[in-house]
Amino acid sequence: MTTAADTVETPQIYLISPPSFELGRFPDQLAKVLDSVEVACVRLDMASRDEDTLSRAGDALREVCHARDVAIVISDHQILAERLGLDGVHLSDASKSVRSARKALGADAIVGSFCAASRHDGMSAGEAGADYVSFGPIGTSGLGDGAQAQLDLFQWWSEMIEVPVVAEGGLTEELIAQFAPFTDFFGIGDEIWRTDDPATALQAFVKAMG
Repeated sequence: MTTAADTVETPQIYLISPPSFELGRFPDQLAKVLDSVEVACVRLDMASRDEDTLSRAGDALREVCHARDVAIVISDHQILAERLGLDGVHLSDASKSVRSARKALGADAIVGSFCAASRHDGMSAGEAGADYVSFGPIGTSGLGDGAQAQLDLFQWWSEMIEVPVVAEGGLTEELIAQFAPFTDFFGIGDEIWRTDDPATALQAFVKAMG
């Protein structure tokens, strides 16, 4: 993986599922979006902690993603990641679980780490073996404690750190244009799913990247 500092390439899309969705409807909606825009990875990020709900959702989305050669990770549930044949896990506790997840899932799995707006946590996650670090929210969002990840964090990271970085939370077209030179991925979720036409909404975000 190359970083933003190494290349002027457009950032890649990292799709985040809604916190809840209809299993009879959402996989087709996701398929339509994946067929309309090139996506690097999908994160199953449900609010539910019910194992059966998560398993059925994971199975359904894995089929959609793997049919299109798109990687899929799940938030925090590393046992389910392994059991469902997903590509890895996205950890929401900064750097705390990175080493244990890497050990459990192996070298080939994707292990990502959400580090809010903390440069220190991001560096710790990278040192522990994370494949990517995610910072956010970059806009007004309900994520975390309300602290926003500022542009200067991404500017510094892209110049100093080789671990790929994801910008997520509260995205707008204006913010995407502003952050595009300094991030490797945009984590896009409710910003498109709450619209009537997610594929068109995502294409507008892609256009904003330049």
